[in-house]
Amino acid sequence: MAAKKKNRLTLYIFIGMGIGLLVGALFPDFGSKLQPLSDIFLRLIKSIIAPLIFATLVVGIAGHSDLKAVGRMGVKALVYFEIVTTVALFLGLLFVNVLKPGVGVQLSGGSVDVIAAKPKAFAEILTHIFPQSFFQAAAEGEILQVVVFSIIFAFALSLAHSKKKIILDFCDSLSETMFKFTGIVMKYAPIGVGAAIAVILGRPQEAVVPVFVPFHVPAVTFITGSLHSADRFRVLLNLGFLILTFYACALVFIFGILMPIAFLFKVPVRKFLRAIKEPATIAFSTTSSEAALPKAMQAMETFGVPREIVAFIIPTGYSFNLDGTSLYLTLASVFAAQALGIPLTFGQQLIMVFTLMLTSKGVAGVPRSALVILTATLASFLPPDKVPLVIGALLGIDSLMDMVRTTINVVGNCLASAVIARWEGKFIDSPPAVPEA
Repeated sequence: MAAKKKNRLTLYIFIGMGIGLLVGALFPDFGSKLQPLSDIFLRLIKSIIAPLIFATLVVGIAGHSDLKAVGRMGVKALVYFEIVTTVALFLGLLFVNVLKPGVGVQLSGGSVDVIAAKPKAFAEILTHIFPQSFFQAAAEGEILQVVVFSIIFAFALSLAHSKKKIILDFCDSLSETMFKFTGIVMKYAPIGVGAAIAVILGRPQEAVVPVFVPFHVPAVTFITGSLHSADRFRVLLNLGFLILTFYACALVFIFGILMPIAFLFKVPVRKFLRAIKEPATIAFSTTSSEAALPKAMQAMETFGVPREIVAFIIPTGYSFNLDGTSLYLTLASVFAAQALGIPLTFGQQLIMVFTLMLTSKGVAGVPRSALVILTATLASFLPPDKVPLVIGALLGIDSLMDMVRTTINVVGNCLASAVIARWEGKFIDSPPAVPEA
């Protein structure tokens, strides 16, 4: 019965996406006004994240008999994260250099203030990991800071010995309550997801339509400046080619990297795909990894990954294992250089990749955050006055790319939890059913 209910929810989410697609395409003005319905869903989901991560991590670590095993798991996770994201960065580099989607575009025109960003030094990135207040981190959606606080709190609680049972029982009850809370919020998911799709298609300033319908050009006029219509059409063709390049790169990454990893670690692929269907759908439609996090954690626990591993790996992966974002960043960076007619040597591209490897850590799982990282990185390698032109062009198609990269981020983190569970010998092949709310 629970499985049927879950299948119905998935069906309802797809129906909501379909309705949102029609509303956004046929009635864009009305679709753009559905933002509050989408925001309600995202706000409810975000309210779950901090207490859920805190409760599950505290129970998983403080209730663990071997704290050294927790440290070992953390090291394995970081090694896995770094290897996979590095592969993603170089795969993006390969595709953009072979297909060259930016060649032939000569962006010109006035400067555009799109995103203000500056590169962060390593010391700033390191300092930002540690919270000065748990409540501030929770309110601002700083997932990694919540994870770090929860881990330290859990280790401290484990040293309390006989005094820890009361807090452990409370956290155990809190985690169960938050999973029930997730189930209640998910009943609203079809409406929230449908509204999110309608808003994405209904916003004229995001230039979703011009990529495919060249005669609708006002939204990109500010990008192309004084270009003639033929040049403007050329820009749109190149942006469309960039989207196709990214989609092709994403497919190769999924079937050429993630699936072999799953087979290597004996993760049941068909069962895994069924498990991640709902969180992946939510990520795709809302372009927010955070929106999919509670459901992803619940789905992987049902799949057979122990709760303590789910609670540690998936939230941490939101800062260290952004596979889709890594693919996008290298593609977009070299595309920018190609579009501006600035040749980059292989050595310069390698330096750019390693820069992105550092600056991409800690990216928030929210829409458009990748553009901030991209802007900061490009400012170090390209003429600063030309960077806003490229960012403006990319902003016009970002929704179409963000859907895919966010989905890959979520799927990659779900797979990472299963891989670490196998690596630790704790994967449960026939897990007991996790009750739905």
